[in-house]
Amino acid sequence: MELVLALVTAFIVLSGSAFALVAAIGLNRFPDVYSRMHAASKAGTVGSGLLLLALGLHSGDPAVFARALAGFFFFVLTAPVSAHLLAVAALKAGYPMTNRSVINQIMDVNDE
Repeated sequence: MELVLALVTAFIVLSGSAFALVAAIGLNRFPDVYSRMHAASKAGTVGSGLLLLALGLHSGDPAVFARALAGFFFFVLTAPVSAHLLAVAALKAGYPMTNRSVINQIMDVNDE
């Protein structure tokens, strides 16, 4: 049973690390601040959440796992909201979108 738990934890750590790597690559490769925020809020949240869950699972203590699970849900619930608010603030501050962006839905909603 301990071997299965160690293998599951290792798989979750590797998955979380892969998502964090994809987020880091997205932060470096995407052309504008809005695309970078998307990479950080989506892949970064999943990566850090999976790493937190792996920590809670590896501890073997139900109380630690419950706190790790609560932290995971906190990440999932707050990161998209904060990324949206940062994108609206960046747009209002005048940061331009890349020429490859097709539509600006934030200003369409705020203009009405």
